[in-house]
Amino acid sequence: MEVTGFPTSHWRQGHCAVIIGLRRHQSEGGRRRPWLEGNQSLGCDIFSGGWIKDESYPLYQSSACPAVDGQFNCQLYGRPDSDYQRYRWKPSSCELPKFEGREFLGRMRGKTVMFVGDSLGRNQWESLVCMLWAAAGPLSPPQLLRGSLSPQPASCCCGQEYGVTVSFYRAPYLVDIAAEQGKRILRLDAVAGNGDAWRDADVLSFNTGHWWTHNGPLQGYTHYSLSLSLSLSLSLSLSLSLPFSLMDYMEEGGSYYADMDRLVALKKGMSTWANWVEANVDRTKTRLFFLSVSPTHYNPAEWSDPVSKNCYGETTPVGGWAHGGPYPDQMKVIEGVVGAMRNPPYLLDITALSALRKDGHPSRANPDRSADCSHWCLPGLPDTWNQLLYTALFF
Repeated sequence: MEVTGFPTSHWRQGHCAVIIGLRRHQSEGGRRRPWLEGNQSLGCDIFSGGWIKDESYPLYQSSACPAVDGQFNCQLYGRPDSDYQRYRWKPSSCELPKFEGREFLGRMRGKTVMFVGDSLGRNQWESLVCMLWAAAGPLSPPQLLRGSLSPQPASCCCGQEYGVTVSFYRAPYLVDIAAEQGKRILRLDAVAGNGDAWRDADVLSFNTGHWWTHNGPLQGYTHYSLSLSLSLSLSLSLSLSLPFSLMDYMEEGGSYYADMDRLVALKKGMSTWANWVEANVDRTKTRLFFLSVSPTHYNPAEWSDPVSKNCYGETTPVGGWAHGGPYPDQMKVIEGVVGAMRNPPYLLDITALSALRKDGHPSRANPDRSADCSHWCLPGLPDTWNQLLYTALFF
């Protein structure tokens, strides 16, 4: 059985680093902090391994799931190949449990799952929606409901069999953004405006990172809400971004900044989020997760390709033993803040395994100008993120 690529030693030198996760540099005394540990009930680190071609994939068809945004529906919008849908993640020393959608629904009966973050969180949300949609079957046609303009996502729980609510709340910085005198203010020391919508979820999965690198006209944020409900069992909600408006200033403690070192700002915002979580989330009720930073593939030098300009046209994962891309600076900040929490979340450590998947992006646009090498096709890589979430929840 051939395994395609291991997330390995480029980020840490040494012969023993062949199947380690990319963040082992944070280990203390040779041992990672508990929040960074892989799932130990399976007896292995589920985040270290390789990609295996599996013809039983994909787990669903994008054409049968109305939750998939057009930008992620790569088959509908012209991608000619489909092998990117057929790779399964294989940990180096164990097998991941197969995702069983009906078991997920049964064990989450009457509960709520909420993804909070940026468009990569939306990518994962849509993936889980489709995985559950496929499991629920065609006993009742899905109904699409649109929510009104609101800072909170629409949500409806109308299922009779399971009553599971799965939602996405768009908060790309996690901390609040407020309008003051016609300006958009990123409030580095405030999160309650967003947090009130999160506190009662049974499963919370956060992510952030990409928006903290944006400058100038790309530092934007606005949204509206969309809700999907499946009358059989399942209600779903989504908050989508409209064309962005500018984020004009950052604010902390009453002081305003037109700009700031983005890693410094990220640390301030993450610290605000962490303090809010520890004070407001009941960990006896809520399972808490944090999705590590999803990598991009804009630089072909990272996989030693002298011809390509980015991920456009890539049809196979990175081969060999390692992906040569840099470790995201945002993750170093996130690790430091979250690792210092008294009761930290479970890290879904998808950075290294996703770095191998240069083939999994929409990338259907002009490669010279606008190829999307940040988001992921559906079906595709985010399905693995949800299989890992499923494993962490139930095994």
